[in-house]
Amino acid sequence: MAAQDPAASEQARPQYTHRQILEILSGLMLAMLTAMISNSVIATALPTIVGDLGGQDQLSWVASASLLTMTASTPLWGKLSDIAGRKLMFQTALIIFVVASVCAGMSQGIGQLIAARAGQGLGAGGLSALAQVILGDVVEPRQRGRYAGFMGAVFGVATVAGPLVGGFIVDADALGWRWCFYVCVPLAILAFFVIQRVLKLPRTRRDTSIDVFGAFTITGGAATLMLLLSMGGKQFAWNSAWTYVLLGATIALLVLAIVAERTARDPILPPRLFRNRTFVLTSLVSICVGMAMFGVMIYMPQYLQIAKGMSPTASGLMTLPLVIGMLITSTTSGQIITRTGRYKIFPVAGTFCVVVAMILLARLHTDSPKTLIGADLAVLGIGMGLTLQILILAAQNAASTADLASTTSGISFFRNLGGAMGVAAFGAILTNRVASEIASGFQAAGIRQAPGGDLGSPDDIQMLPGPVRDIVRDAFTNSLETVFIAGIPVAIIGFLAVLALKEVPLRGSSGRAEAVKEASGAGLSAP
Repeated sequence: MAAQDPAASEQARPQYTHRQILEILSGLMLAMLTAMISNSVIATALPTIVGDLGGQDQLSWVASASLLTMTASTPLWGKLSDIAGRKLMFQTALIIFVVASVCAGMSQGIGQLIAARAGQGLGAGGLSALAQVILGDVVEPRQRGRYAGFMGAVFGVATVAGPLVGGFIVDADALGWRWCFYVCVPLAILAFFVIQRVLKLPRTRRDTSIDVFGAFTITGGAATLMLLLSMGGKQFAWNSAWTYVLLGATIALLVLAIVAERTARDPILPPRLFRNRTFVLTSLVSICVGMAMFGVMIYMPQYLQIAKGMSPTASGLMTLPLVIGMLITSTTSGQIITRTGRYKIFPVAGTFCVVVAMILLARLHTDSPKTLIGADLAVLGIGMGLTLQILILAAQNAASTADLASTTSGISFFRNLGGAMGVAAFGAILTNRVASEIASGFQAAGIRQAPGGDLGSPDDIQMLPGPVRDIVRDAFTNSLETVFIAGIPVAIIGFLAVLALKEVPLRGSSGRAEAVKEASGAGLSAP
């Protein structure tokens, strides 16, 4: 099937006034804040949660369970929105998210919490993907930069507000860590009613169907890969039958996914997308950036609380430089792109900053000053702000309107896949290295190590005898250094992929949106 000409399909886009776009954007931003904060709010609380429920070795599962289901479901949400409508599926994702959040807060064991987190990821996958799809429906590419900057700012706010709120909740005796999940519920309910009021998209009939075989093989392949990365080296040895079974299942499902997408009437990820150079390169960069971003978000609070002895609130405050850098660069770059129509320089500079940040973070030690940690995180925030939203903009600009949902959900899929891979792989490295480093430290100090592998909560670690506490802190810091070193080549691959990206002129004019008169009210003007 030949792809539609993107420029031709752009002519059919209905025009919205600036006020209408801002109203729609307010609902999308509120829903995005709800989805993103669900991941960041538990970052500072994770050590306390696993210390309370047990299962330090399953910490990465608490984080990666939501990333796994978010990743696997993202392409499905895009296809379902083509069939049932953007608004209905967006509100369905909000309902799923609310129910799963309540279940997470009521969890009585680590297994229940992981299952509830998987449900949260299912809803968050729909919110994160469909918010970008809806933005692409209502705003032309040339103008999309200014509004995409606001979406990036929401991500930054969620990144800083989450750890701060999570730290406050954990430190507050009247609340407790369970409120880290309940706090998302009123935000999601409010987002539901805002979307109901302001989101009025034209009803479009699409002759399409659900690609069941493709859905099964794509989600199955992602799931078995995550299981392999999460459990390898812990629940079973890398050189074991389980490793080869899961690896074989992953390869088989991915091969079947290729067959399914090539033969399906309406594939979830149309093969023609992979003939688009821009889509392929932005997908690769999204994987690399996702690995770096989620890896730092999940494991940096542990370094701050365990190695530096900070409280959850203090460790949340330490992420402020990261978010300020992301906030400034995402909004500023969006405005510049709208005025100039040029975008490639931003992800090039952004991925370069990500490489530098991973190198700097790998040099942190137990006695590293807070100013140095903050500066390192600021560099990472600048890189994220210059990269995340612009990758989606570049991919959407190179796609036809008919492929907008598939393209957007595809980029989100690969970014979330990278995040899930990063959390799982980095978690496996961290867990194995910590155990080895602690054993070596005890042996060198002539201390007999007690049986059992759980470190307990950060408060438990701070109460250990001085020599033992120092060994645990040093072991954790050295292990986290290995994690960040492993992230450096991943970030370099992302930088090289951005260099190979060809800049396609943005469709639309810099002043077209302003030319639509406010007098059109709530209705749509003709293109």
